[in-house]
Amino acid sequence: MLTIQKRTIERDRGTHGGRSPSHLACAIALSAAVGIAISACTFSGAATVQPRSVPTAVTAPTVAPPTTTVPSTAPSTHPAPVRVRIPAIGVDAPLMRLGLLADGSLEVPPDAARAGWFTGAPVPGRIGPAIIVGHVLWKGTEGVFADLSRLHLGSRIVVTRRDGTAVTFAVTRVSRFAKARFPTELVYGNINHAGLRLITCDRLDPVSKKYIDNLVVFATLAATS
Repeated sequence: MLTIQKRTIERDRGTHGGRSPSHLACAIALSAAVGIAISACTFSGAATVQPRSVPTAVTAPTVAPPTTTVPSTAPSTHPAPVRVRIPAIGVDAPLMRLGLLADGSLEVPPDAARAGWFTGAPVPGRIGPAIIVGHVLWKGTEGVFADLSRLHLGSRIVVTRRDGTAVTFAVTRVSRFAKARFPTELVYGNINHAGLRLITCDRLDPVSKKYIDNLVVFATLAATS
């Protein structure tokens, strides 16, 4: 663990899931209390959000629900995000809206090339933790977030909005979390500023052929243009 400017960058560079030949895909599901999870890779946190409708229980979360909540998704003057760029790793990808399906699961990008913004969390640029997820691997094809672990303190993430404006975030932390010890409140809980979390799968277990960790990139708003 390396502490830089009072912010922590956690880099456990084990085997990167995106480099595995496995044809696993990360299908995302929300559990009771809207715990975001992936079938081959679990987003273990049980984030209590306030979506337009209460999701049904699907899979029991691996950690207790937090006492904090992601800020309400009340109507906002901020336009919806349509694209994400991460120059440091060559990402320039369209963003699709990800909502909840009737069974309580979260929609997932249907291919390796797109990332998705969870509409049950704040719009990027609004107060609170905006959530963008993407595949590390999709049916044998390297996903849009395959190189997410290469980001470092200060790396820029640019989210373009429907009206042509953009919000730029600066990375403050890159962490790998075992799903059994996922820090739910840290990732999904309330914050007093405009933040962003990029989340993907990480570390493919060679025996089970399942992703056992999540990689989470934390970022904070740096500029609006």
